[in-house]
Amino acid sequence: MLDLPTQLCISRSVKRTGHEGNLQGGKAAAVVNRMLQKKELPKLSEGFSRITFCHNDAEVQAALGAYSGLGPSDSLPPGCFGQKSQDAKVQVGIMKFLKKAEGPSPVVSKVNRHQSDALIGNSEKKDSSLEREQMPILPNAPQKEESKGKENAVQAIDNDVPTLAFPSISTADFQFNLEKASDIIVETVEEFVPKLGNARLVLVDLTRESKIVSLVRAKAAKKSIDSSKFFTFAGNIIELSTKGGLNCNVIANAANWRLKPGGGGVNAAIFKAAGGDLEKATNEQAKSLLPGSAVVVPLPSTSPLYNREGITHVIHVLGPNMNPQRPNCLNKDYNKGCMVLRQAYTSLFEGFLSLLKLQEKSVTKTHEEFLHHSGHGPDKNVGNGDLKNKRDDANVSISSKKSRGSGDEVETHITRPRTGNSDSGTQTTNRGMTKAWGSWAQALYHIAMNPERHKDDVLEILEDVVVLNDAYPKAQKHILILAQARGLDCLADVHQVHLELLRRMHAIGLKWVEKFLHEDSQLVFRLGYHSAPSMRQLHLHVISQDFNSVHLKNKKHWNSFNTAFFRDSVDVIEEVNKNGKAMIKDDESLLSMELRCHRCRSAHPNIPRLKSHIQNCQVPFPAFLLQSDRLVRAPDSN
Repeated sequence: MLDLPTQLCISRSVKRTGHEGNLQGGKAAAVVNRMLQKKELPKLSEGFSRITFCHNDAEVQAALGAYSGLGPSDSLPPGCFGQKSQDAKVQVGIMKFLKKAEGPSPVVSKVNRHQSDALIGNSEKKDSSLEREQMPILPNAPQKEESKGKENAVQAIDNDVPTLAFPSISTADFQFNLEKASDIIVETVEEFVPKLGNARLVLVDLTRESKIVSLVRAKAAKKSIDSSKFFTFAGNIIELSTKGGLNCNVIANAANWRLKPGGGGVNAAIFKAAGGDLEKATNEQAKSLLPGSAVVVPLPSTSPLYNREGITHVIHVLGPNMNPQRPNCLNKDYNKGCMVLRQAYTSLFEGFLSLLKLQEKSVTKTHEEFLHHSGHGPDKNVGNGDLKNKRDDANVSISSKKSRGSGDEVETHITRPRTGNSDSGTQTTNRGMTKAWGSWAQALYHIAMNPERHKDDVLEILEDVVVLNDAYPKAQKHILILAQARGLDCLADVHQVHLELLRRMHAIGLKWVEKFLHEDSQLVFRLGYHSAPSMRQLHLHVISQDFNSVHLKNKKHWNSFNTAFFRDSVDVIEEVNKNGKAMIKDDESLLSMELRCHRCRSAHPNIPRLKSHIQNCQVPFPAFLLQSDRLVRAPDSN
């Protein structure tokens, strides 16, 4: 058993160059330190007759000599030999070994020293060789008080997992109350941590002594939030990898409403570090941002931040303003301010989760495997992927302001010149705007074109339509009537020549409603189209109005079915018959409207409260829904 000293292992790894995985310096030390934490020594009870432990080169040579000198009839006494008290698995100061490495090593640069510091826990041992100012902010775990002379355990930073680094929103120039902001950060993080898989969230500030960071760290410790999923870190958000040793795939920007460079702080720093590529990519996704919203922008590979830091996406997020010298000041209205700030963090984390799901799909499954296993939705059985190495080759952007359609994902656009409709997934809308569909967003299209290949995923295959369950239903009953015609990517492509197809889709939808009503006469249904769907290929939603589903998670899900964004099938048919086209109401503000009951129109602060209300609401549906068969129910229903 080669049980070499930790000091020797780390010092050798630091000086190694030319590693195929580019592991050298502080990064190599980090990997060795992580491996040593999991080191297990062999035991005789595992079936060995003899174990010899070698702790240096001389002992290795002695063992080789002993065994190579044995003849066919020779043997050595059984037992365990040379075992010492086990070397500490976790090293309190990797820097000690870097500093004591034999001779000067050019690999151990200033940058690598910063990287190694970021791996070290905060030792309270007074004679530690590490200087206090070198210490990073620790992972956000409650620190046990040790007796004098004992050291705290180290928690190495694992740089192989997807990471979102984010600053505190609205607490700097926007002057939001720090106590209230820290409560919201911790509560929102606590909500999202179980959804992260192997990913993590990191709150970043320039100094460990930052008041907001101290508050968040203390409050997170009280809630026992998993420190491997969320911790705080001291460093510049645009230099976390090169100068902090913390690899982050995604960073958040505390943006201004114009989504422009300027001002100061994080916004100015990120735009400057990313170069003009970020501003251009941002403009292609959105021109402005409402408080409480976020937009995810793919960082082009030509950006300095991409090449130097390995950052693949920037999430712009805008919080509430309490500074009277800045636009849209809330004048200390913390009821509204807290609601907007909570919404901002929710939008930020949802954007990160959606990005994880989309990118991980491209790593773990081929497109055909994805269609076979998950039907037509993008968000099922999410695996663990590498955001940095597995990007969509066409700059996919995901905006939390654009969550639509049937899936739990947000809408995906691919930015490149395009014209017309084609099987490649590009489309020209009736407004003259061009759009392309990401790979997962074409799942419905592939099912429509080749339904026989997806018989396990569909309910019914007819001459010109396909019926299938929504993969992420937003109610007890939620199916899609899918047109098979080419060139009908969405409602904007519909013209008068498609009138008969629309009527047939509506009739088929009513037939399925009748079937569902036989199963449960208390259900009420609505048939309609999304003005700007997230999935390619025209499809009619047939959805029960109970909205009792675990997949209905956020405001965008609700508003996509309960605002003017959702176009009733009967209205669409009437408009196409009269005007040759349907009215498209795809104003994104519709998706960010406040949550209101679809029956009594009462307002509610969040989805859980709204769902609770819906279960008991007995108010008749609004009059406009009762006209022209917009609502379908059993004949004897009220």
